[in-house]
Amino acid sequence: MRKKESIHIADASGWIHDLTRSELSPEAEALLNLNRLGAPDQAIEESTVDFLNDLRSFFQEYVRVFNSFSEAGKKFAEIKIFNLTQGAADFMLYRNGVKLIVANTAHGVIQFSYDQHAAAGSKSDIEVPSAEEILAQMGAFGNVRWTYRSENVEADQVSKHYFSEFTRASREMKKVKPSQKVLLEQIKALLQEQGLSLD
Repeated sequence: MRKKESIHIADASGWIHDLTRSELSPEAEALLNLNRLGAPDQAIEESTVDFLNDLRSFFQEYVRVFNSFSEAGKKFAEIKIFNLTQGAADFMLYRNGVKLIVANTAHGVIQFSYDQHAAAGSKSDIEVPSAEEILAQMGAFGNVRWTYRSENVEADQVSKHYFSEFTRASREMKKVKPSQKVLLEQIKALLQEQGLSLD
């Protein structure tokens, strides 16, 4: 409990510092833009960059841990993370020709979209999910909330969801050997006799 309180106090020091400066020089208050209710567009813009940076931090950690189990790409293809030039904090994940692009596509909108790049002459069996968005909304006291399908969301839960989805979408499907295919068909037949299915 005490740890949480100290975090809140540390977060507060920036705006309290601005507040004390406005006490010393009241005419500067307009320049400092202390009242975020008067500037919702700026609050959303700042929150967008902050949220994207938080997402990127989570994704970087997930990529680091995920790739550590790959043994330099020997067990499975590693995930790479790149900056994008179009936005202040936009980035993308890449693996096996699949990209997950995380970008600020409009004011107060962060989009998660997939792109697939197959090598020339090859056909990819990977199906990618369709694009989705999270939206910024002004809340009480000028606080910006991020929502997905009208539900409030936090950067950690958003990053876990999309990292898991991207990992599954970019997984390289191993070719099934003929002997394995026969065994799989036999298992399916046995399950069907029991009224069960693998599908």
